[in-house]
Amino acid sequence: VQLAESGGGLVQAGGSLRLTCEASGSIFRGSAMGWFRQSPGKEREFVAGKKWIGSGGNTYYSDSVKGRFTLERDNAKSTLYMHMNKLIPEDKAVYYCAAARLSGRYEYMREATNYEHWGQGTQVTVSS
Repeated sequence: VQLAESGGGLVQAGGSLRLTCEASGSIFRGSAMGWFRQSPGKEREFVAGKKWIGSGGNTYYSDSVKGRFTLERDNAKSTLYMHMNKLIPEDKAVYYCAAARLSGRYEYMREATNYEHWGQGTQVTVSS
């Protein structure tokens, strides 16, 4: 397994969750990492992503989660976290972690078809 998500669950609206994506070291290093989500009957959509360049790099968030979700990376553990706060029912979806050897430009990172590696997904449900 090269990418493995965890941390999903059921939470009330306004609550928080932290999703975890554990990656193999060979993927984690030098890859752009992203989170996507998919609801029944909908296409997989970009949520957040970043390509770390040293300690920097641009972080991108979809408009629907900006200000509520944040990314964090633990290099020692080859792990990517997504902190999700102020959850709303519309955030309900299966969340997927993805990685690719990508440019850190937004137009590439937001497209699911550009990613080579995917986790199995973790379900997030938000009750109203």
